[in-house]
Amino acid sequence: MKHFNIPIFVPHEGCPHDCVFCNQKSITGVKESFDIGRVKKTIDDHLESIHKTYDECRVEVAFFGGSFTGIEVSKQEAYLNLTKAYLDAGLIDGVRLSTRPDYIDKTVLDRLDYYGVTTIELGVQSLVEDVLESANRGHDIACVDKACALIKKRKFKLGLQMMIGLPGDTLEKSLVTMEKIISLKPDMVRIYPTIVIENTDLAVLYKKGFYKPLTLDQAVNWCAVLYKHFTHYGIPVIRMGLQASESLSESLAGPYHPSFRQLVESKLYYDVLDGVLKPGRVSVYVHPKEISFLVGQKRDNLNRLEKKYGIKKISVYPKDMDSNEFEVHMNGQVFKVPKMTVK
Repeated sequence: MKHFNIPIFVPHEGCPHDCVFCNQKSITGVKESFDIGRVKKTIDDHLESIHKTYDECRVEVAFFGGSFTGIEVSKQEAYLNLTKAYLDAGLIDGVRLSTRPDYIDKTVLDRLDYYGVTTIELGVQSLVEDVLESANRGHDIACVDKACALIKKRKFKLGLQMMIGLPGDTLEKSLVTMEKIISLKPDMVRIYPTIVIENTDLAVLYKKGFYKPLTLDQAVNWCAVLYKHFTHYGIPVIRMGLQASESLSESLAGPYHPSFRQLVESKLYYDVLDGVLKPGRVSVYVHPKEISFLVGQKRDNLNRLEKKYGIKKISVYPKDMDSNEFEVHMNGQVFKVPKMTVK
């Protein structure tokens, strides 16, 4: 069943911390907070558009941007009263929100439970102490462990958001964060490469030469490794890369790309094909929805592989099959190949 999020951004509300990477106005593309009237209009407009196209689908209202459970309680309840009315009327199927791990306790969870919140996403960013300190997160790993334990005791779904390429981060440290996230058994994960945004402490560090962001290739390579491991352990990666916005397209530095996930998915296919191809006649059969990932942007994957192996043309065809595997027909033989393997 098709799933839709109706995004409601509450930029920088409820968060007194100035993380080095954070300028919520630029990240969300929203310059001012939504009031209740604008929230209602946003929900109504999205519902009208969704139901014009789909008879059956799952719809959630999603509060993103700021730390929702840190904003004024009366404002939280005003927002949640509104979404509860949609829930009670059967017009939406759930409510999700993002917040900080240090803004989760029993009282907070009681409130969210009462208003029908279904999913809580925590911005944990890193689970390596020195990286958290360099990012000025204002909480430690023990706080993340406690918040996750409290959430998992209830009926909420748990999402965890991590960032790669923060000051002091390395691939090895990101793998440590990944392993700890896997041990916390969230229902979903988001992975965000660190982008240097104007009017942040990170921008100051970058301009002074004290911080070097990941290149796009590095970010894609790191995410490909993380994605394979999360998938191997049955944890869906529901987003990689920040959502496109006019502000982000004008970011100061860093591995921002409007189709970042496609780059990662294509990297996975390239690596697998690079391990099985030989010179000769080659055709590949893949699930229709995976064709663009396998081919790569502007046919980049196929062009590189054809050149490397001296293949005149790699032909790609859709086939009704599992999206986690594909077939390589090569020199009279057929190979079933998994999209991802974890060594």
